[in-house]
Amino acid sequence: MSVLVDSSIWVEYFRGSAGDGRLDFLIEENLVVVNDLILAELVPALHLRRQLKLISLMREIICPPLAVDWDNLIQMQIACLKHGINKVGIPNLMIAQHAIQNRLELYTRDKHFTLIAQHVPLTLH
Repeated sequence: MSVLVDSSIWVEYFRGSAGDGRLDFLIEENLVVVNDLILAELVPALHLRRQLKLISLMREIICPPLAVDWDNLIQMQIACLKHGINKVGIPNLMIAQHAIQNRLELYTRDKHFTLIAQHVPLTLH
């Protein structure tokens, strides 16, 4: 199964602090997926650091189209709020929805996704 790698993992990886080797394995096995939202979070900082080769490599990763189903996203937010999960941003809901729609596992360190996954069919890596 392909794995949508969230920006929280990429930031750790770029800093050299993702030492468990899981992302390296996913990259080697060609299982990594990103989306335009995750790239929009990462690319500006990489650009400012003049990491043009890294930006080019990131853009080569499989990037399924991000099609937002706003009604579904609203329902996810309602489910979160009903269960006391507050302050989940729309970008995180979009990432969760993208993973669900494309049957992707989500690899993240963001605690919001752990909470969301308790109430929607989000599979975490």
